[in-house]
Amino acid sequence: MTLRELRYLVALADHRHFGRAAEACHVTQSTMSTQLRKLEDYLGQVLVDRHSKQFTLTPTGEKIVERARHIVAEADTIVGLTRAHRNPLEGMLTLGVIPTLAPYYLPHLLRSVEMAHPKLRLVIQEGLTADLCERLNDQSIDTVLLALPRPLQQTMSGSKDCMRCEAVVQGLPHLLDPHAYDQRVLFDEPFWVALPKEHALASHADIAVEALSELELLLLTDGHCLRGQALAACGQSEVQGDNTADCRATSLETLQHLVAAGRGCTLLPALAANIADTTRLSIKPLRGNEQRRIGLVWRSSHPRAQEFELLAATLKRTAPAGTKPGQV
Repeated sequence: MTLRELRYLVALADHRHFGRAAEACHVTQSTMSTQLRKLEDYLGQVLVDRHSKQFTLTPTGEKIVERARHIVAEADTIVGLTRAHRNPLEGMLTLGVIPTLAPYYLPHLLRSVEMAHPKLRLVIQEGLTADLCERLNDQSIDTVLLALPRPLQQTMSGSKDCMRCEAVVQGLPHLLDPHAYDQRVLFDEPFWVALPKEHALASHADIAVEALSELELLLLTDGHCLRGQALAACGQSEVQGDNTADCRATSLETLQHLVAAGRGCTLLPALAANIADTTRLSIKPLRGNEQRRIGLVWRSSHPRAQEFELLAATLKRTAPAGTKPGQV
């Protein structure tokens, strides 16, 4: 039994697909399959149900994956400890990003990282907040970019931009230990309002927060943190939401198409608003201090924790246009 075989098994459990798992491990599918059969032969147990129409692990396979995760994580920790004697931010690092940020921020982020840390190779994984927190918890990703919840400013304590990540895990106590994660605030992203071209407010220079309660708002579907933040900007809760349209999308691009078609209005974070199609939409700044806070989050016990602080400093220093410095 080898560490490589255990790593392949964990990757397969994470991706639930031989092809995607092999790609993540940078091997061919046949190589991965052969190595997993060797592991099964050594253990004398079938770990993967190859006769099922959908990928499944056997009950024994599930138990072994749970323990294999810890073994692989400890091995990575040993490797990480040696990085202290090499230059920081080299090699591969897995970064999770929420979908309402990824398409608008990643091009800028990747250019900034390439200039500041040319030997760092970022592997990007996109996912909803709950999914990314779960991956952090099972140690399948290293660090994530999240929109930090509004309670952050009231619940945090510590230095100006260096605090424990208790607010990040509010609402997700079963996924993250609130005392096991660190975060660094990168920037604040103001909200803009997207209106149909013919809307009565389209001629205004900006839109008051108070006016949001009168608009028919189009929102993202459940699971997107931006949905709750949009409702909070309107002073509404999920159960209230009286002025929200009966239409939920899974992407900001879909929302913009619906707004252009006259189905309602929506809130866009600044980076999305920067590249919105103004030939079909009227994009107005939201008057007030409504914004979302973007931060980098990681396990405080991660062997590369000091490197993540360096990465956060780079991202904060090179924050994109349209954002504001994140101050607590």
